[in-house]
Amino acid sequence: MTVSRRNFCKIASGLALGAMVAPVPLEAKRRKRRGRPAKRVLIIAFDGIRVDGLAQAETPNIDALIRSGAASMSTRDVMPSVTLPNFTSHLTGAGPEVHGVTDNGWATAHALPAVVTDEDGYFPSVYQALKTSVPNIKTAYYWNWKPLIGPINPRYIDDALFGEKDAFIPLYDRAMSFLSENRDVPTFTFLYTVHTDHAGHKYKWMSPEYIAAIEAGDVQVGRLVAFLKEEGLYDDAHIFFITDHGGIGNGHGGVSTEEMIVPWVVSGPGIKEGFTISEPNNTVNTAATVLRLFGVEQPLCWTGEVPESIFL
Repeated sequence: MTVSRRNFCKIASGLALGAMVAPVPLEAKRRKRRGRPAKRVLIIAFDGIRVDGLAQAETPNIDALIRSGAASMSTRDVMPSVTLPNFTSHLTGAGPEVHGVTDNGWATAHALPAVVTDEDGYFPSVYQALKTSVPNIKTAYYWNWKPLIGPINPRYIDDALFGEKDAFIPLYDRAMSFLSENRDVPTFTFLYTVHTDHAGHKYKWMSPEYIAAIEAGDVQVGRLVAFLKEEGLYDDAHIFFITDHGGIGNGHGGVSTEEMIVPWVVSGPGIKEGFTISEPNNTVNTAATVLRLFGVEQPLCWTGEVPESIFL
């Protein structure tokens, strides 16, 4: 049987909202795309980044990524504007109403079932789509807020490292080792830090301490990009810079523009340079764009759309 987007996430006939979700086999297929499929895709994620916070901070390395690629400073979160629903949306190409991750307290047994699950009970992620469709691909997940990985099926992750006590420099070290060791095969890497969000909660969003946290993260971005260039890995790398929400006062979770409007950046081969994305964009679009870069068709149960204007 030919695998299509429609039967990638085929749901058992007659499944109703609230009914038990039956595990189904999930697989993807390669699709044709302009140019060569991506060799390596890297997502750099800072938690809790306001657009005006990024603009105020001294971030020469993130600024360089923006100049070298396509950027939106009007991307929308999914609601609620909190971490777990949004990063799950980034990595699964769908919103909370589809994947069922509706708050930061989500656990495997939760109130709203995902519309479809794999045999292990997980909604299909970008990791699953890539591992089932891109030969020899290696995947990595590096994070320092423990609940973040919960909704992602770990069987599709080849290398993972959790940073205790907000540590993020070791995560960048591990990512560099992973990319170097797997230089000859396709790779997908997710590299996340929560320290910026925690600075906002402790000192307030837009405080000097919050701005300094963004700048500290930018130093590591620069170190990583320099490493990629030194190792000859940069020219065929696609790099995203993303976040999950902004913040106001000492918190977030509401619907203010300071919480709901965030930056979204992608650079690399075939991406326009210095391009401002004007079309509507959302956190659910990240995984869809990653799959497009690798030439993989996305699951029908995903709702994300690729911002087509970013391509040359």
